[in-house]
Amino acid sequence: MKSLETDRLILRQWKPEDAGFVLDLYSRWEVQRFIGNHPQVMRDRSQADERIRAWQQMDNPVHGVWAVQLKEQLQGQAGLRGHGTGEGPSRGTEQDLPAPLAGTLLLKSIPASGDDLPLEPSGDTEIGWHFHPDYWGHGYATEAAAAVLSYAFASGLEKVVAVTAPANKPSQSVCLRIGMRHCGQTRRYYNALCELFEAKAPAHAKDHAEAGT
Repeated sequence: MKSLETDRLILRQWKPEDAGFVLDLYSRWEVQRFIGNHPQVMRDRSQADERIRAWQQMDNPVHGVWAVQLKEQLQGQAGLRGHGTGEGPSRGTEQDLPAPLAGTLLLKSIPASGDDLPLEPSGDTEIGWHFHPDYWGHGYATEAAAAVLSYAFASGLEKVVAVTAPANKPSQSVCLRIGMRHCGQTRRYYNALCELFEAKAPAHAKDHAEAGT
């Protein structure tokens, strides 16, 4: 999986030592409440370890799940070592603290709705993001998602979709900020009613516009 970089962020492969952050992130109801038809919080370290192994084993030349890491400490976050690293809390200076993890960025196959489980792939690729509440409101989701969307198109994908729960207004705003088009509601994916957003590769979008579609 290719690492990506923006002005403020590094998007990289997950490591086993990131399990503390994964548990912290996905054990929070405010993060999990819009994920899946029956949201459940993560409860122990073994689940975090398993999640990281699954992400590392994704076998696709373009798809991936990135750890989103800040290049620098967020002002006000310095002084508590171990946030999201799996280490116990201890004091440290801003200079010797590692740059913190902020969230997850996903580019993956999206399952089609259906009667049989597990759901079958739809053939479409979705983009998604899950960020720690400590890092909401700073534009990190938009910055990371824009980088992954550009990477997806540079890698040859012609279309990327995003789906959100109807009540998830913040993620819908991110979709619009990275240039995705709102296509209304759909039950096409996940056996769920979702708000659907779509983006097409620049050349592909231009061809459709010239054709009047």
